[in-house]
Amino acid sequence: MAELLERTELLAGMDQALEASARLGQVVLVAGEAGIGKTALVRRFVDGHAGARVLTGLCDPLLTPRALGPLHDIARSTGGRLAELLGSGARREAVFDALLDELGAGQPPRRPQVVVVEDAHWADAATLDLLVFLGRRWEGVPAVLVVTYREDELGTGHPLQLALGTLPTALLRTLRPAPLSSAAVADLARRAGRPPAGVHALTGGNPLLVTESLAGGGDGVPSPVRDLVAGRLAALSPAAREVARLAAVVPTATELWLLESALGPRTAELEECADRGLLVVGDQTTTYRHELLRRAVADSLSPLRRKELNRRVLQVLTAAAGDRQVDPARVVHHAREAQDAAAVTRFAPAAAEAAAAVGAHREAAGHYEAALAHTDALPPQARAELLEGFAFHAYVLGRIDDALAARRAAVQERRALSQPERVGEDQRWISRLWWWAGSGEQALLAADEAIAVLEGLPPGRQLGMAYSARSQLDMLARRFGAAVGWGRRALEVAAAVGDQETVTHALINIGTARLTEGEPGGGDDLQEAFALAVREGLPDHAVRALVNLACIHVDEHRFAEGLQVLERAIAFADDRELEAYADYLLAVRGRVRLDVGDWPGAESDARAALSRLHQRGVSVVPALVTMSRLLTRRGEAGAEALALLDDADSRARGTGEVQRVGPVAAARLEAAELAGAPLPLSDVVSAFELAVEQHEPWYAGELAWRLGRAGVAVEAPDWVAQPYLLLVRGDRVGAAAAWERLGCPYDAAEALAGGDDAQALQALAVFDSLGAAAAARLVRRRLAASGAVPVPRGPRPSTAANPAGLTDRQLDVLRLVADGRSNAEIAARLTLSVRTVDHHVSAVLLKLGVTSRREARDLAEQWVSEQS
Repeated sequence: MAELLERTELLAGMDQALEASARLGQVVLVAGEAGIGKTALVRRFVDGHAGARVLTGLCDPLLTPRALGPLHDIARSTGGRLAELLGSGARREAVFDALLDELGAGQPPRRPQVVVVEDAHWADAATLDLLVFLGRRWEGVPAVLVVTYREDELGTGHPLQLALGTLPTALLRTLRPAPLSSAAVADLARRAGRPPAGVHALTGGNPLLVTESLAGGGDGVPSPVRDLVAGRLAALSPAAREVARLAAVVPTATELWLLESALGPRTAELEECADRGLLVVGDQTTTYRHELLRRAVADSLSPLRRKELNRRVLQVLTAAAGDRQVDPARVVHHAREAQDAAAVTRFAPAAAEAAAAVGAHREAAGHYEAALAHTDALPPQARAELLEGFAFHAYVLGRIDDALAARRAAVQERRALSQPERVGEDQRWISRLWWWAGSGEQALLAADEAIAVLEGLPPGRQLGMAYSARSQLDMLARRFGAAVGWGRRALEVAAAVGDQETVTHALINIGTARLTEGEPGGGDDLQEAFALAVREGLPDHAVRALVNLACIHVDEHRFAEGLQVLERAIAFADDRELEAYADYLLAVRGRVRLDVGDWPGAESDARAALSRLHQRGVSVVPALVTMSRLLTRRGEAGAEALALLDDADSRARGTGEVQRVGPVAAARLEAAELAGAPLPLSDVVSAFELAVEQHEPWYAGELAWRLGRAGVAVEAPDWVAQPYLLLVRGDRVGAAAAWERLGCPYDAAEALAGGDDAQALQALAVFDSLGAAAAARLVRRRLAASGAVPVPRGPRPSTAANPAGLTDRQLDVLRLVADGRSNAEIAARLTLSVRTVDHHVSAVLLKLGVTSRREARDLAEQWVSEQS
């Protein structure tokens, strides 16, 4: 067994994790650049524990990844119920539970277990969901979960980064193999009989590059790896070179039967490739020794040669599809590389369905999209089905503009086919998509058109769903009577045709309308709808029930209940890759955190939502408003804050819904008062009138109060929310007490800030504690002008040693991060909750402008060196 240099401490950490896993499941992340030795480290660890059960799954760099690829690898090793469920296309939840059962979750360990997921940076969405699922339950699994990934390929918002962020910190160890030192490289060079000069400088200590460079032969400074690979190819016989090249176009392991079918028997040539250090040959498959080697060979191919080799692989896979279990995603990959449009359109729908079956919506959309690039030769029926399939998954992913374009194209195809039922169904979807895009008027027109088309046909599920869609639009615009009326019509049709999906959808609309109006039975409707949606396998509707319930609590300032439902809904949406909902929920949680005074958490949620919300629609409004208000309150109301507010306004104004328009108008009034920002007065007054018209007590109250402070007299109805009613009547103390009962410190301080000096001082202390520099500045200015009381100094400004303007607590956290402490260790050291530390770490990374703890540590060390 070859020596693994400078990895003793890392292996010791993995050994400790395996020992601890007998008591509590452990997670080990092995992160680093390509070639740094992640796989070698894991293999050495596994080889050192011969008695352990090891299950390994690989993520492959397919153009559209194979859904649950690593789990398929693991199931081939375990067999049994896990393999049976996975092969039969069972529901994802059942498959995930079967994996836990296979690992003996909740049972005493029989022997050490290691589960390895390699190259997770290539993971498909369903595999990422599996990691999240396992992370939440791993404490009770007697095993070590090892995940390797290329850290340098994870940008901000990368799906793997988000998935890893959900793993329990108390069980987590992150190992980062470092480049080899110059001494270690020199040692390896001497062992290889090569002069060490220049090797470390050429390779940067990357173990793979060092090994390949030293294996290159010749005198002087070794050539780059590409040249080495080219040299090895040139040294092969022509037949062996053909084997190496064909294996290079297969991103997954190449089955020996595939190789033989494409090229004929090649045993001797495989051995030749192995002897030259290119391939590793197993009983059933062959792979490159390292992905970099495969890429180097693949990159050396001319476009025509690459296309030809992919065509050969494609022919073998399509011929074998009837006799072997060939993943359609692999077929589509090679069809795209071979530029075979017919094969893409033939296999992409099956690949999309397989991905959708396990909740991999991104991959499903990718397959449909690949097929849609070649639809000119397809009949209208096939084109329509592809468009509708893509539109659904694009909608789930939040790609609203793409989904809308696809649905509108599908309508044209269905009309040409004289299929009015499908036209009505597509129009109903178009109504939903117009709403997401922020156009309430277009949404209503499309909904009414769907109803008009479908009412001319015998009643069916499409008509019931169209009625329910109309109910939903009325509910969102707070036309609650109409919402309940349309909803009951939907229930009648659904009952007649036995359609549980429409029952679920309509119950959500009816329940939301009733609960918002104060009818307690509305909550029962929502709970019934959620249970029915889960039972019927309708995750989109299930999460909508939770979203609406959470938002009602939040809008009514019942934040404890709202946060409880939000956390449940976020977990539900994340587990099922319902990204549009998950992103919206994250934005709503950011708004709650702003209101309750958790400003680092608010910023973390808002910025995360803004980075993830790739669709351009109304769901981004809460994040835009939260971030803008936060910047304004901190005294940072520059171009970014105004741009965020303008963006929110452009999305909200077309909805005709006060829950979109109201917060934007309130934020504009606040920005005008605190920062002198421009105030479009007519728009703000119109928003107040809309709040009154739609009988929304919180925004009607806030806008009336803030307009009064801006010198615009409007009459606040007596039904506005209590804190604002007290404010417009001049009872500052009563309003502050009401806000404190609701858990809103900034609002309570804002109520007191305009009172007498004692009240202003009380408000000032709160503003300073929150970092509300803009409001604090106004209070200090007023107190200084009166001269009646001493004015406390504000928080200390940042120093040269703290150029990012971190708070004292954030500096404490940064120091411990720089020491390599985990969030759990930091929490214990500072006597804080882990959740609070999570918020602090997120805020520190944001202020430093970095995306990883390692970058934060490097920056902190740089500050120290500059001060010394």
